[in-house]
Amino acid sequence: MNVKDYMELPYTRLVQEVNDESGHYFYGRILELDGCQSTGDTLSELYESLNEAIEGYIEVKLENDLPIPTPVSGSADNYSGKFVVRLPKTLHQRLALEAEKEGVSLNQLALYKLTK
Repeated sequence: MNVKDYMELPYTRLVQEVNDESGHYFYGRILELDGCQSTGDTLSELYESLNEAIEGYIEVKLENDLPIPTPVSGSADNYSGKFVVRLPKTLHQRLALEAEKEGVSLNQLALYKLTK
């Protein structure tokens, strides 16, 4: 495969709107390509710069004969919505107390913290 072939693959773009001390902008990264990220003042600028980042990432990998990850396949239907996490008892206690204080279930608190 060449760069053009990879560019046509449906890589997952994760986009975040940012308002911080440096101003307002959009940050994006490619889920499957570790370190492939960019920013833009608008969503369309971000999309263009992410495409440039993907192209550069793939070119470097090809030039150095390194493996290139392919896009994540499958839909949300392939996931149950459940997973088990083992954690230290002290962290479990702290989270349970925080959930109780907030008046929510531990599950709701964990979901909130995972989506922040």
